[in-house]
Amino acid sequence: MPDRYLRLSGLEPFVLTPDIPFVNVGERTNVTGSARFRKLIKERDYATALEVARDQVENGAQIIDINMDEGLIDSKAAMVEYLNLLAAEPDIARVPIMIDSSKWEVIEAGLQCVQGKPVVNSISMKEGEEQFRHQARLCLAYGAAVVVMAFDEQGQADTAARKIEICQRAYDILVNEVGFPPEDIIFDPNIFAVATGIEEHNNYGVDFIEATRWIRQNLPHAHVSGGVSNLSFSFRGNEPVREAMHAVFLYHAIKAGMDMGIVNAGQLAVYDQIDPDLREACEDVVLNRRPDGTERLLEIAERFRGDGQGAKREKDLSWREWPLDKRLEHALVNGITEYIESDTEEARQAAERPLHVIEGPLMAGMNVVGDLFGAGKMFLPQVVKSARVMKQAVAVLLPYMEEEKRLSGGTERETAGKILMATVKGDVHDIGKNIVGVVLACNNFEVIDLGVMVPAQKILQVARDENVDIVGLSGLITPSLDEMVHLASEMEREGMDIPLLIGGATTSKIHTAVKISPRYTRGQAVYVTDASRAVGVASNLLSTDRKAAYVDEIRADYAAVADRHERSEASKSRLPLAKARDNALKIDWSGYVPTAPTFTGARVIQDWDLAQIARYIDWTPFFQTWELKGVYPRILDDEKQGEAARQLFTEAQEMLARIIDGQWFKPRAVVGFWPANAVGDDIRLFTGDDRSETQAMLHTLRQQVTKRGDRPNVALSDFVAPEGIPDHVGGFVVTAGPEEAEIAARYERANDDYGAIMVKALADRIAEAMAEMLHERVRRDYWGYAKEEGFAPEELAAEPYTGIRPAPGYPAQPDHTEKLTLFKLLDAEAATGVTLTESMAMWPGSSVSGLYISHPDSYYFGVAKIEEDQARDYAARKGWTLDEAERWLAPVLNYTKRQAEADAA
Repeated sequence: MPDRYLRLSGLEPFVLTPDIPFVNVGERTNVTGSARFRKLIKERDYATALEVARDQVENGAQIIDINMDEGLIDSKAAMVEYLNLLAAEPDIARVPIMIDSSKWEVIEAGLQCVQGKPVVNSISMKEGEEQFRHQARLCLAYGAAVVVMAFDEQGQADTAARKIEICQRAYDILVNEVGFPPEDIIFDPNIFAVATGIEEHNNYGVDFIEATRWIRQNLPHAHVSGGVSNLSFSFRGNEPVREAMHAVFLYHAIKAGMDMGIVNAGQLAVYDQIDPDLREACEDVVLNRRPDGTERLLEIAERFRGDGQGAKREKDLSWREWPLDKRLEHALVNGITEYIESDTEEARQAAERPLHVIEGPLMAGMNVVGDLFGAGKMFLPQVVKSARVMKQAVAVLLPYMEEEKRLSGGTERETAGKILMATVKGDVHDIGKNIVGVVLACNNFEVIDLGVMVPAQKILQVARDENVDIVGLSGLITPSLDEMVHLASEMEREGMDIPLLIGGATTSKIHTAVKISPRYTRGQAVYVTDASRAVGVASNLLSTDRKAAYVDEIRADYAAVADRHERSEASKSRLPLAKARDNALKIDWSGYVPTAPTFTGARVIQDWDLAQIARYIDWTPFFQTWELKGVYPRILDDEKQGEAARQLFTEAQEMLARIIDGQWFKPRAVVGFWPANAVGDDIRLFTGDDRSETQAMLHTLRQQVTKRGDRPNVALSDFVAPEGIPDHVGGFVVTAGPEEAEIAARYERANDDYGAIMVKALADRIAEAMAEMLHERVRRDYWGYAKEEGFAPEELAAEPYTGIRPAPGYPAQPDHTEKLTLFKLLDAEAATGVTLTESMAMWPGSSVSGLYISHPDSYYFGVAKIEEDQARDYAARKGWTLDEAERWLAPVLNYTKRQAEADAA
């Protein structure tokens, strides 16, 4: 059974695990508790009212409580309007909402428009059990958690005994009659004001704490919350004393089991930092330790009025005294967003036009960033953070620019050029493309990003409609290479001549020179190695002075590259397929008994713990994603990159902690094993251990390059036992989950590309770590051929273990279509949600699939180039036409005469 945790959500999930000691529920969006918020709602100043919510989230509120109950406000209309406006603010709407009202119609109206899984605050038995059941069932139907007030037909509970009695009765009704999940029940046993001068009130704090302790011990999985500000009502106007009282109360209530509270997240004192005299006086009152506690606190209170907790340690803010232009530059170079909106507004008011702020101090600052990046004094993660600052500054100016344009037909901002970028049809990977787009935008290029899986015709149409200066294509999987060739041919056919930039993990200068450039002679295709080169390439291609010479230089270089490639391929000796098979790897199977797995068929694996997965992350590729070259952990001490790498790693750990604590991703996996034997270059999978019926065929390709000495020409089938020896093959699909896409999109909508790229990069690492972790389980448990293996997670990146997990589309089996067979065997789409695009890319992108082979002599290799005889033979085994073989095997096909003739035609 899964853990009975309270699970809520705004745009992002929130899970209240035992690792979270207390949940801050922001209280300032409550008209009964905040005079400022009430005034804003009355005046319908919803824009500023949203800022109140934003401040609560930024100050640490994990849930925000929204209450519109006021006599002169239409509570229902205000609740609906405010929630709808809030839903369009991703930095606020990411946290769950607590819909707070004493009127059921207001609560239900809020439930009908709120996103995610909210909390209803509150229901109670004050109108009897039947109404209580009715409202509870509606909350259950809406999928909301509930706050249950300790309130019944006789009134609000004030003593510990009354609180316990009511909560016990409500729990029994909710759990045993209504069927409410106990983890979705939050009791509010009523926090009342202390130190009022009325003796009966002196024990209210103790009563709440005692009731809390009883609830947590006797009502399984239920939670306890309360409106903390009620406690200090007698000291309104003296905020330092109120903060101290709240901190003292929470210190003791949380120890008793209170795990949620409606508090002002931005005004909560640290218990240990409260003045000792004030803390002792507050504890005397809250814990009712002495009869004169109220008088003693009143005596000491005046000493702290307006004083607070003393000076807090401050950051070095000396730069805030600099001239405005230098402040903007400092914020951009250092990625500081805290003051950018106010500084940008100050610059706007001083400028003749808002556009001048962009073209003046902001671009001047970004030029400094570009210079530092080009000189190797800043690194890509820092540049992406600079871009975040720039985007937030531009967001301040955009409304004014739009208004100016509407009124007077103002001119557009002058940019360095307009670049369209897209990941090609069938491919879902976009981290590298997004990074390039950010770097280009930092250098004053206007970037139109069409996203992933973009068909050629859409790219061409948008390029024409937007009159772009450059088209940039990205792709990670090998079929994307053909799609890029196709798009280049279409650009040629339609008479276009704008430059075409090529980038992505599978692309190369050789492929661009040999396959793409010859198809696009009217324009020029240029391979871009990484983000740091993109600006220079784009600038040269758009320069009226340098473009002609630059293109001539590229064409000469590519002609030489193509010539060298042709001569190199011609000089390589390859064996006919028959001779390559004669030179296959010959394992001695006579003394080897393959281990049988503990089960056959497919099995879904659900017991994934993000914290455990994180231990298996190989961090070296993470740094490579950000174009920091080096091996982890040595890169952290690199003389040149170390500082940037350490900062990036720290921020990655912080986001990883949020991913784990918030359960942002829902990892999924499926694994399977099947009786198997090699049949020539293929692997036959059987339906049962009697091996009488074939379930599927896995097709493999064999190396054809002539080997020196006695080195074999290997195919994956060589590592599987021939018929007569009972062997097995496994397969798997894992994914970090589809959640990464929406989480990244929310960061992008908040003008935070750094956060978006970080989420995707970590999702990729989590998927790869899952693959590593699952392979370990396979070796030790599911297959069990290496039960005694004892490698630490950090040792696994070097692959010291027995067996391999080759993946379709990778060097040992370049045919991506083998994923179709694997996915069918595993019923992977139903088991994990992972789907295949028409180019055989996996969606979500943070997914990994492959086979398991157990023989101790198995190893990874590359098939490299194959000849037409193998392409024909493979096509026959797959049931393909030769054209289909040439499509899917294009990256490994030797450039045969037949292809040359097709190209000429």
